[in-house]
This record gives sequence, C-alpha cells and structure tokens, in this order.
Amino acid sequence: MNTTPRTKTMPAPALGVPSAPPLPEDLEALLRRLRLPHIRRHAPEVVATAKAQRWEPVEVLRALFKEEAAGRERSALATRRATAGFPTGKTFQAWSPEASSIPAPTQQALRTLEWVHRRENLVVCGPSGTGKTFLLEALGQHAVEQGLRVAWFTLEDLGVLLRRHRADDTVTKAIARVLRADLVVVDDIGLLPVSQDAAEGLYRLVDAAYEKRSVAVSSNLHPASFDELMPKTLATATVDRLLHHAHVCQTSGESVRLSQALAGDGVTPLGGTR
Repeated sequence: MNTTPRTKTMPAPALGVPSAPPLPEDLEALLRRLRLPHIRRHAPEVVATAKAQRWEPVEVLRALFKEEAAGRERSALATRRATAGFPTGKTFQAWSPEASSIPAPTQQALRTLEWVHRRENLVVCGPSGTGKTFLLEALGQHAVEQGLRVAWFTLEDLGVLLRRHRADDTVTKAIARVLRADLVVVDDIGLLPVSQDAAEGLYRLVDAAYEKRSVAVSSNLHPASFDELMPKTLATATVDRLLHHAHVCQTSGESVRLSQALAGDGVTPLGGTR
C-alpha cells in the first residue's frame, strides 16, 4: 500500500492516475532554492496526471503556475487576516442585513469598499448590541479578502501603543506603521473612560490618516459628543478631521444580544435540562 501523503486535488481530472512518485532530489532542491513551495508540493501529482492524460508541455506549466499563484494568494490572505487582529472572526456569511437598522442600500454601498479606495472614513454609532462591531468586522474581513490590509484597534490599544513608543520618541513612526493598512478600525469608543494617552492616540491616528487612509470607528456616542469622553480641544480636532470625509451610520433598536438571551438563544441547553 502506498504511504505517500496525498496533496490537494489538482484542477485537472486525475481519476485513474497512478500514485505520484516523488520529485528527483535535484529538482526538489531547485524548487526550494527558487522558493516555489506550492509547485514543489503539487508537482508530483501534476506530472503523473500529465503523463497519464498526455498533456501538452504548456498545460503542465499552466497547471504548476496556477497552483503556485493560488497557494500564494491563500498564504497572503491568511497573513493579512492574522495581521489585522480581528476580535472574533465574524464575516458577512453570518450577517443578517434585515436585522440591521442601517438601510439596505447603505449596507450594499459599504460592501463595495469604494469608500476605502477613496480614503473616506466610516462612523457607526448607536446603542450597544445593535450590530456596530459586527458590521465593522465583516467589512474588515471583506476588505482583507479583496486584497486590502486592515488594522483593528480599541481605544485602549491606542493608549498602550502611545505609552510604549513615547519613551523613545517613536510615536510618529509607530503611527506610520499602523497606516500601512488601507483601513484602520477603532472599535467601541465610549464604552469605557478614555485615558489621556488613548485620547491622544486617537487624535494622532486620525490626524495622520487624514485624506491618506480610511478610518472606521464604532461608538455608543455620535462623534459630536466625543468632548464628553476626552478634553474638548482634542475632541474637536479629532472629530473635525474624522468627519470631514466620513459616512455616518446610526444604528437603533434593542440589543440583539439581550433579545437572544431573553429568548434563550444565547446558549446551548445543558444536558438533562428540561
């Protein structure tokens, strides 16, 4: 019985193809040297299929380079997703458009991501539990899938970032590294008291991103009320830059989490519960 590990199925039919022999050592070494891991992984099956089905040489090349390109795209997507730092992994697959108070045409327009390409901002504000974070994470995941880079923060994260880099005076460089992302999300503004460092971090981020990158924020408060959370001068300067090129979406209604909890849908029933 052949014990060679099977790799992923090739796009070309491979039914009836004998098990693929390993690549010659010199070819394996050459593919490693050229950093073509996906071709190296799939080449044995491609070669075996090509022999059995009498492919033209160009078909072999096409199949190998398609595998390399697809593999690199998968790796790049996984890297972008990990780098983004999303909190839960929610995507639009679990999103219910009809459950959101945001108009359906607005939801569709946001999903095009044209506003990100135009370097515009997004503010989603409203009561807790009305889908603000869910929407921003789903948009962020969608952006990552479209090849864009996303960075996810809370206000507390920005405060930590500021304190970490203030000691050696590298705050500006740290913010510049954050803005390598095409979209920067700052989640849940207004839930907790805002420290001076966090307020300054938000201002520095919004100021540096102004007309250069897209910033999306979720908040229990409309940005016009940010002076309730942070010093008025800092709040005014932040909001002025944030809202200049921003789409503001206000959510309303009861908390989805609370509604599910009251309906008993928030947990799986315990064994033996009657």
